Amino acid sequence: MAAESLETDGPRSSMPPELHHPHSEYSQWKFKLFRVKSMEKAPLPSETRPEISPTAAPNIEIDHAAGPGSVMKLCLGGKSKENVEGPGSDTISLALYRGLCRVCGMVLRKVKGPVHDVHGDLDEVSKCALRKMGCKFPSWPDVILKVFKVDVTEDTESVHPLSFCHRCWMVAIRGGGVCSFTRTRVPEWKPHSSLCHLCYPKKTSFQRTGRKRRKVIPRAQSLAKRARWDCDAIAKFSVQREQWVRNITRCQKDHLSTKLLSEKLPVDFVASFTCLVCDHLLFDPVQSTCGHLFCRSCIVKFTHVLGPHCPACNSPCTPDNLTSPAKVFSSALHSLPLLCPSEGCREQVRLDSFKAHCLSHELKENENQSLSELDNFLLTNKGGRPRQHLLSLTRRAQKHRLRDLKNQVKVFADKEEGGDLKSVCLTLFLLALRSGNEHRQADELEAMMQGKRGFGLSPAVCLAIRVNTFLSCSQYHKMYRTVKATSGRQIFQPLHSLRAAEKELLPGFHQFEWQPALKNVSPSYNIGIINGLSGWSSSVDDVPADTITRRFRYDVALVSALKDLEEDIMEGLRESGMEDSACTSGFSVMIKECCDGMGDVSEKHGGGPVVPEKAVRFSFTVMSVSVLADDEEEEVTIFTEPKPNSELSCKPLCLMFVDESDHETLTAVLGPIVAERKAMKESRLILSMGGLPRSFRFHFRGTGYDEKMVREMEGLEASGSTYVCTLCDSSRAEASQNMVLHSITRSHEENLERYEIWRTNPFSESVDELRDRVKGVSAKPFMETQPTLDALHCDIGNATEFYKIFQDEIGEVYKKGNPSREERRSWRAALDKQLRKKMKLKPVMRMNGNYARRLMTQEAVDVVCELVPSEERREALRELIKLYLQMKPVWRATCPAKECPDQLCRYSFNSQRFADVLSTTFKYRYNGKITNYLHKTLAHVPEIIERDGSIGAWASEGNESANKLFRRFRKMNARQSKTFELEDVLKHHWLYTSKYLQKFMEAHKDSAKALQATIDPVEIQDDDEMSLEVPDF
Repeated sequence: MAAESLETDGPRSSMPPELHHPHSEYSQWKFKLFRVKSMEKAPLPSETRPEISPTAAPNIEIDHAAGPGSVMKLCLGGKSKENVEGPGSDTISLALYRGLCRVCGMVLRKVKGPVHDVHGDLDEVSKCALRKMGCKFPSWPDVILKVFKVDVTEDTESVHPLSFCHRCWMVAIRGGGVCSFTRTRVPEWKPHSSLCHLCYPKKTSFQRTGRKRRKVIPRAQSLAKRARWDCDAIAKFSVQREQWVRNITRCQKDHLSTKLLSEKLPVDFVASFTCLVCDHLLFDPVQSTCGHLFCRSCIVKFTHVLGPHCPACNSPCTPDNLTSPAKVFSSALHSLPLLCPSEGCREQVRLDSFKAHCLSHELKENENQSLSELDNFLLTNKGGRPRQHLLSLTRRAQKHRLRDLKNQVKVFADKEEGGDLKSVCLTLFLLALRSGNEHRQADELEAMMQGKRGFGLSPAVCLAIRVNTFLSCSQYHKMYRTVKATSGRQIFQPLHSLRAAEKELLPGFHQFEWQPALKNVSPSYNIGIINGLSGWSSSVDDVPADTITRRFRYDVALVSALKDLEEDIMEGLRESGMEDSACTSGFSVMIKECCDGMGDVSEKHGGGPVVPEKAVRFSFTVMSVSVLADDEEEEVTIFTEPKPNSELSCKPLCLMFVDESDHETLTAVLGPIVAERKAMKESRLILSMGGLPRSFRFHFRGTGYDEKMVREMEGLEASGSTYVCTLCDSSRAEASQNMVLHSITRSHEENLERYEIWRTNPFSESVDELRDRVKGVSAKPFMETQPTLDALHCDIGNATEFYKIFQDEIGEVYKKGNPSREERRSWRAALDKQLRKKMKLKPVMRMNGNYARRLMTQEAVDVVCELVPSEERREALRELIKLYLQMKPVWRATCPAKECPDQLCRYSFNSQRFADVLSTTFKYRYNGKITNYLHKTLAHVPEIIERDGSIGAWASEGNESANKLFRRFRKMNARQSKTFELEDVLKHHWLYTSKYLQKFMEAHKDSAKALQATIDPVEIQDDDEMSLEVPDF
């Protein structure tokens, strides 16, 4: 009975009694053959059946309860979820899911590096790396949600994998836990089902296909067949790769095969002397940065066709980075023994003498066949018409006659010049012209080959010529038509080509992204010139602004400026020895901001509303770009503006017709710029640079302002106020008593606090007490400025003061009390006459930079001393100017620590001595008063240089130098409306500062000057008087 129960009560033998065979054992095995779930191997008759444990007894009732219908359905091949999936299918699927990456779906064992838990906390290494980049998330779900935009907090263990690979970890770390610099496709995870692609990647055998069921093949045979198929596929792929390389290199006839080695050498030894591209022995070997060896011509052609990467390890590999291997390796290569392939020779020859040995065989063969070959090359006339000249033939006949020469030239170009057939042919033509003394035609051909001049100039070159020679549209079009008519060639490009080239250089062309997004700023990037009043939040009581203003959006302009410097930034990375792929984040950009009025710019032409004829320009300069590499602790400066005070580096941002003294209108126009500037400080820019997305942070310094503009922006009283300085709280009397010992105390935040005190008067003080408390703050500061000294205006202000000292010394004011106005006028006339006679200095109505530079010299003081009666006063003037000339380079130099270290060390002593001379010899003038710039020169220069490193580099000279450019561009773009006129001036001024166009102008400087002289000789004469780096006021 026990045996009978074991045979009939198992879970696999539950069938009705009417289906039982008299021989129960036979009937049970027959039933197993019809079982649909026969994916497992059925036991052979010789094997013993496994015993069924008593623990399966509870399933007997369930199986019997299914009824005979279910048994018949099972036997006839019916499907159900249990039959199809099987009891262990969920377990298999779960095991497969745990071996995959949650983010990218890759198999974890195929990715090098550790495996990371999706729901775990950040380890110490990841936490430190992310905190350096500003990410403070404590766990991986937050980082994955921010970087890959996937929420893993709602994952279920049966559907989603629990780990992610090291490659996705690197993507998250490089993005700083905020963004992803690579496109990672996150798969869609679905619950386990009968169509699960992990458990059943192929078509299952129980799905009906309308054909006869295939015989079950033993697993061993299946594996063997699959292995044979894999071998065939690998062999086929190797043959295909060999064919690819053969078509690329075409070096089968030039390079030697490894089969020529005379001895049976080790495989690894031979492989070390084999090119990894063509599999031949190395010919002219070169070594990549990753240590692999190639033939020079093979790797050049390979990288030209398939990209700059190593064929062995896929690391970056460019022809510029290839070097020659060590001499020991070269000597070992040249000493390899080769077997001569000529018949009857079979001599062992070294590799370095193998070519000479083969040439000796060819010479012997040539001697035997010289007569026959000579007959072949002779032009024999076999009758018929005479041989025609090459140029008189048709194109097809020319190709037929020159086919041998063409093949030889092509072989030479492939072997020596990397396949550049055009350059070889043009060089041959150029040499033929030179040999025939046809130098004029040769010069034109050489100019066309080099792309310098004369034929088919690119639109960018034509645009650079037009902008830098200040040609209007009509003038350029007239020149274009004249040159085309006289030369018969289209040397210059038409205007529509220039407008297409403008789009790539103007702001609004390049894509970018801010992370996080800028507050109250549109994420669109294709924004060109906009109205300067856009973004101004006006109230109901405000009247429309009586001004016209046009500007670029600040962030779009910065992106265009950085793309213009792309070549310089990448060159700086290469020169500093930093790996390009490791520098994708940590870039810091220092911006110098300038704003100044341009005075009266009134013109006779131009319509539109009546607006003030005074203009203000706000501009910026990219001073430096530095980067902090992944494994470095200090920032490395990769770009520094070589000419920070040139108008070529000062990019215009906003132009407005407004008086700089109009505080309300100036505040309204610059308000949106201040808002964009504040938003950019709290975010970072993601911009493609050098083919990789990189992260930039901006630091702004408002240093390019004169005294008047600083007081306007910081809400201070006018320059004639009792509070003489914008850097400290000293009054004019205190500054005159103590000329040297002062420190910088003012700041933008402190000025805001003092304005609130001035507005609210919390202590109920009188006007004088309140004014003394706020130290001259009388309006709300609306833009942050850097507490510094403007070197240009300091030089002009001090020159104005010395000009007055010269007049006082000529009239001997130190002896008199209060001279009359007529006396002062006579002294000034005498001084102007002397300077004009001796130094050819014409008198000016207002002091400017050129006049100040010539006046503040030892020569000018010697000329003035001729009019001073007293010898003692002459010596005092000479000592004063001597001390001033020793101090001046310190605040005028771009880098005083390098350019004038001695004057920098002696500055404190010289300033103290200068103050002593003023307070004693010239006490009549500085008793209780002192000028603003003279106070800053004596008191604050050392402290500013110790903080910023320079004063001259941060001056407003570039913005001032561009004042004349505004008038030139306005004259160049005369329009009926001032609005469109302002847009054209802003656009062409931006193009004028483009580094990309400046490089073209360096190559075409001589031709541009000659062109401008032929078009407008009067204007070019005026330009000679205008220096690009010396402003005119």
